[in-house]
Amino acid sequence: MTPTPGTPPTGPGRPRRPGPRRLSAAAVAALLIAAVPAGAAMSAGATPKTATGPEGQKLSVSATTGLDPAGEKVRVTGEGYGPKSGIYVALCKDNGANRVPSPCLGGADMSGGSKTSQWIVPPGDPYEGDLALPFGPGGTFDVEIEIRSKGDGLDCAEVPCSVVTRADHRASGDRTQDVRIPVTFAGQGPGEPGGEGVDVPAGTVSYKPVADFTSAGKPLDLLLHPESKKLYVGADNLPDTADVDERGLYVLNPDDGKAESWISQAPGPTGEPRASTAVRISGPLPGDGVVYNYPLRGVGSAKAGDKAASGVWLAGSTITDIAPGTAAGTVLVAQGAKLSEIATATGTPTRSVTVPGGSRFAADHARGAVWFSDVAAGKLHLVDLVSFTVADTFDLPGADGMAGFIRTDPATGAVWVGVNRSVLVFDASGKLVKTLIGKDLARDAAFDTESGRAFVVWQDGGDLSDPANDNDGTLTVYDSATFTPAAKDLSLPGNQSQLGAASLAVAPGGATVFVTSPAEGKITRLTRQVSPLVTQAPADRSVKAGEEVALTARAEGTPEPSVRWQVSTDGSQTWRELDGATEPVLTFTAQSAQDGYRYRAEFRNDVGTTRTAPITLTVTEATGGGENGGQNGGAAGGDGGGNGGGDSGNDSGDTSSGPGSTGGDASTGTSGSGDGGSSAGTSGGASGSSGSAGSSAGGAGSTVGGGVGGSSGTETTSGGSLAATGLTVISATLLAAALLGGGLLIHRRARRRTTGLA
Repeated sequence: MTPTPGTPPTGPGRPRRPGPRRLSAAAVAALLIAAVPAGAAMSAGATPKTATGPEGQKLSVSATTGLDPAGEKVRVTGEGYGPKSGIYVALCKDNGANRVPSPCLGGADMSGGSKTSQWIVPPGDPYEGDLALPFGPGGTFDVEIEIRSKGDGLDCAEVPCSVVTRADHRASGDRTQDVRIPVTFAGQGPGEPGGEGVDVPAGTVSYKPVADFTSAGKPLDLLLHPESKKLYVGADNLPDTADVDERGLYVLNPDDGKAESWISQAPGPTGEPRASTAVRISGPLPGDGVVYNYPLRGVGSAKAGDKAASGVWLAGSTITDIAPGTAAGTVLVAQGAKLSEIATATGTPTRSVTVPGGSRFAADHARGAVWFSDVAAGKLHLVDLVSFTVADTFDLPGADGMAGFIRTDPATGAVWVGVNRSVLVFDASGKLVKTLIGKDLARDAAFDTESGRAFVVWQDGGDLSDPANDNDGTLTVYDSATFTPAAKDLSLPGNQSQLGAASLAVAPGGATVFVTSPAEGKITRLTRQVSPLVTQAPADRSVKAGEEVALTARAEGTPEPSVRWQVSTDGSQTWRELDGATEPVLTFTAQSAQDGYRYRAEFRNDVGTTRTAPITLTVTEATGGGENGGQNGGAAGGDGGGNGGGDSGNDSGDTSSGPGSTGGDASTGTSGSGDGGSSAGTSGGASGSSGSAGSSAGGAGSTVGGGVGGSSGTETTSGGSLAATGLTVISATLLAAALLGGGLLIHRRARRRTTGLA
């Protein structure tokens, strides 16, 4: 900006003139204390905030950050409420715009004795008196409430919380009285991450089918090799492909499902290779390959590239289950109720035990245990792997049910048993700790120790004459420690149990899951999705016009979410996107017109949309004063009636008229004089410093603090009052003038940028 001729230049290279005296810290503190009504609740770290409601209501809270989680009093004031509706004032869960704030600490105060909420009603309301306080003139109120971080079903460490006003119980559906001011407690940062989920809760986990693999016949069992990362599939023949015998062990690329190997041959009872179904996979071989069971009594080994499996044929009855042994080169085999450990090279049993009943088991090598399920008898048997004896027996509810599976959680040792439409979870000591109920038949489970998740596949019965069946299965995901849902349930259309039980394989970390559907002859590859979860959110900002504002918001999600910044100019009633604002950091130069604007970031991906809590931008005028006030020759009293000291009037008084004018001393209050006694200054901020009398030879008048820029010098200001207390408070003009006199506000000329404007 080019200075007006005859005025000194501004900028870093300008020589400084002696500035006015600054008030002492004690004097400034006295001014500030005088501006606050007696009895206000102000903590040492108080961060007061103000918000505007949908009908122009003004809500203020004395402290909003770093609050004591154990409990703290805050002062809440309002104006512009009523006169027809009663309201509650309380700390509540902030569910976002146009959603009822609930639950609230202490609930609704309908007794008049609550310290955690207040009930305010129009004067003359039937509840006025012991139960509720009346509004003051203009719909004002001034109350104290006690808030804490947790209680009455509310935990502000887990959910966003705000001090709110909301319509009382007589008009609970009325959202016009909702005004919200976010608060945080000690240990929480401003702009607490998390955000407001629009269509699904923030951070919602779900699984999405991305591919169907149909290159492995009728899939019966799966194993994702931990080292080679190849997907091994035990398969039978599909009835509708009679021209091809699809039995055997398949090795698939887990990304595209293409078959890299197909091992269809395994040694039979005579030792001669023959086409054999791979029924159940025992476990991985070092580096690559698996051990598996093939009918009726075969134990085979194979890896990618093999033409045929090597194997042994056991004596005795049909193999009903198989798992890794306690030493290299051994496997555990169940032949009905008989459990044996055999050498895979020879098929010779090294030890055996017969349990009271059952045919399926789960081995927990870390804890030296094998758990045998006997669903028909309603019993669960524990075999000690060291002594190879039955150590204990427990009741298994659901006798005469349909056996689904038995699996052990490697992380906790918990035993998960599928019986009919439920999963029974026992801890490592055999105590039943949880029963999970599904709408379909529990068929298989898998565990991911990295994420602590348990995956269960449920299959429909397939009999559509049964009203309980719909031909669709379900995948559920649980936290394996708390048994709470960890993802949205996923429907598996067509996955029914008429032609075989479904099985699961989970990639480490749980990002990818494979589910078989024997009836359809396919394996479905699922990928994890996560709706946006805010990890960094902006907080309210207070700046001077011309200062640069940088708001930052970040979120994580799968797929990676995009961001768009939005602005509201009407107190969050309507929002619009800012053009080109698609980066995590929104930067713009604050302008006076943006005072009270609200900003938020909206993150989107295929799963959902999440928004940060709205923040309020407060923009104050970059008012002249301090050094500039003195350097400019007494703008508060000279130029014949008070020239603007703010941006519009220029900080050097360079738009004033009246040739030959002289300015007074802004710090001492000496007067200035001018020939014409008039001012052409445009409207600006508060001119000069406190104490300048501002007289002129050409015109009369005075103001406290030098008048308002561009005024005649005759304007006066007075303090307002809060109707609920009757206490007079200092006006914004007087407070600004007092601070100017202390040299605390330094004028900055605003740089103009349009980004961030509505």
